[in-house]
Amino acid sequence: MLEKLALAALQEQRAARRWRNLWRLVWLSLVLVVAWVLYRDVAPPKPSQSPHTALIEVRGEIGPDNEANAANIVAALRSAFEDPGAQAVVLLFDSPGGSPVQAGIVNDEIWRLKTLHGKPVYAVVEETCASAAYYIASAADRIYVDKASLVGSIGVLMDGFGFTGLMERLGIERRLLTAGENKGFLDPFSPQTARHRAYAQQMLDEIHRQFIEVVRKGRGERLQETPETFSGLAWTGQRAVEMGLADDFGSLDYVAREVVKAEDIVDYTQRETVAERLARRFGSGAAETAWRLTRSAWPVWR
Repeated sequence: MLEKLALAALQEQRAARRWRNLWRLVWLSLVLVVAWVLYRDVAPPKPSQSPHTALIEVRGEIGPDNEANAANIVAALRSAFEDPGAQAVVLLFDSPGGSPVQAGIVNDEIWRLKTLHGKPVYAVVEETCASAAYYIASAADRIYVDKASLVGSIGVLMDGFGFTGLMERLGIERRLLTAGENKGFLDPFSPQTARHRAYAQQMLDEIHRQFIEVVRKGRGERLQETPETFSGLAWTGQRAVEMGLADDFGSLDYVAREVVKAEDIVDYTQRETVAERLARRFGSGAAETAWRLTRSAWPVWR
């Protein structure tokens, strides 16, 4: 009886050990898979001596908290320009616009890198290249579009909400204390004064002038200016070519094959890792949404 009990206990211990080892192997495999996925997402392309076209995608709204931000785009630009195999850099756009600050940083860096390395930069528009996206594209040597692409929207907007009427109906009192007579500027819970409105319009006009100067610098004599060119309207790709906002019709493959003469395309786009994507999706989403609904607006090209 004692021998049987000892053998049973030994078999039970062996089974438990096998299960522990199995679960350890499963967890180790899971960790390795996650590490491989993360590395695959962030690993930059290796420099190649073979001739190729360097691709950088600009998709979605341009902003510091979005995947299309100045840090990612500039890092991709530097990698592409420094690669001896890259014959030209192609920026592929599908963006409605975004932050003027982020767009300005990228635009300045494109001009600097072109001067430093002497490589051409081409912009290719898929669906949309508007506002801040067009601000970036204007630094390209040539802009290629589809006939039905949306291009332009050279303007600036500042949006927000005003809750003063609703607060009065609900009997809510706003208690705002400031040091500085204009510190409550653009507060959504305070009435907007004529002075503050005029000041906001002055800022918008100033940023709009900066946008116009950048477009004129990039497009030069190709730009056929009309009273509506800088009105904030967006144009079809066909109309954009006629107005000098774009140069010709063409896709990414066409530009790589016929313009750059290097059909091999290497993607240098800096993308979010899986961890960053999950953090942004499942992070403080509700709090961020509430904050965006109530915060004061800042100029956005959109």
